[in-house]
Amino acid sequence: MAISLYDVSVTSFLQVLGGVSGFLDRGLSHCQDNNIDPEEIVAAQLFPNMLPFRFQVLSVAHHSIGAIEGAKKGLYSPSATMEPLDYAGLQKYVADAATALKALTPDEVNALEGKDVTFQFGEHKIPFVAEGFLMSFSLPNLHFHATTAYDILRTKGVPLGKRDYMGQMRIKA
Repeated sequence: MAISLYDVSVTSFLQVLGGVSGFLDRGLSHCQDNNIDPEEIVAAQLFPNMLPFRFQVLSVAHHSIGAIEGAKKGLYSPSATMEPLDYAGLQKYVADAATALKALTPDEVNALEGKDVTFQFGEHKIPFVAEGFLMSFSLPNLHFHATTAYDILRTKGVPLGKRDYMGQMRIKA
C-alpha cells in the first residue's frame, strides 16, 4: 500500500496539534493549581532572543493548516505580526486549526502533489513542490515550534512528559 500526501501531512499535523492541545490543557491546569497567571506563560521565552510562547503556539497552526492553505494557493508567506491572543485564545487557535484540518478530504490534499509552492518572507523566496514544502519545510517547523512551546511549559514547572508531546499515535487497530 502506498502512503499518500494526506497520510504524511494532515494526519501528522493532527497528531502534533492533539499533543499541543493536551499540553496546553495541562499547562492551564498547572497555572490554576499554583496561582500562576497564564499570561506569564504566554509571554515567556526560553532565551531573550527567542520569540515567546504565543509565537510558538501560533506557529504550530501556521505550519499545519496554514501550510495546507499555502500549498493550495501556491504561496506560503508567514505574517510578520503576532496575534495578541491570551492563553485561552491560543487554545482556541489550536482547536480551530485541528477542526479545519479534519474538514479536508484525502482527495483534496493528494491533488496538491507536484503543485508549485513558493515560500516567501519579504523579498526572500524559496521554490518547492507541495510535497517537498509540506514535508521538508512545514513539518520540521511544526515540530520545532511545538517542541519549543512544550519546553517553555516545562521551564515553568508544568509536569509534562514525552507522551504529552506525542499526541494520539496511529496504532494498529
